[in-house]
Amino acid sequence: MNPNKTSVFIRKMRRDDIKDIERIYTLITNNKVRANFSELVENPSEQREAKSTCFVAELEGKVVGFMINHVMTFSFGLEKSAWMAALGVDPKHMGQQIGARLAAEIFEYYKTLGITRIYTSVQWDSTDIVSFFKTLGFHRSDFINLERIL
Repeated sequence: MNPNKTSVFIRKMRRDDIKDIERIYTLITNNKVRANFSELVENPSEQREAKSTCFVAELEGKVVGFMINHVMTFSFGLEKSAWMAALGVDPKHMGQQIGARLAAEIFEYYKTLGITRIYTSVQWDSTDIVSFFKTLGFHRSDFINLERIL
């Protein structure tokens, strides 16, 4: 099945989507979920809404993809910008433009907020996801990732 624009519905994430998000995450990573995805949608407030924006993609009433984003302010001299923290598509539906549809939706959403820069971070050897982000118009930024293990 190759969904077109009308068959995939993009909407904001709800509390009842968490099990589907965890299922997709587990399928992609082959690991047990350690993240608490429920924090993304529990106790929503106007302040949280402005800082975290999460979308899901539905196909025939079933969640088949998700995108988790955050707005960043005062980030080492950057203007207000967005951070694409996580993206996942059910492996059965990869290659059907669902991730691209999710990205297009968040790009439009952030444009309405006046945000002009979106960042993300991927492992350097994840060539498939790097290629995907390049098709969305992402390129290397002037930032480097730093890590400290505690």
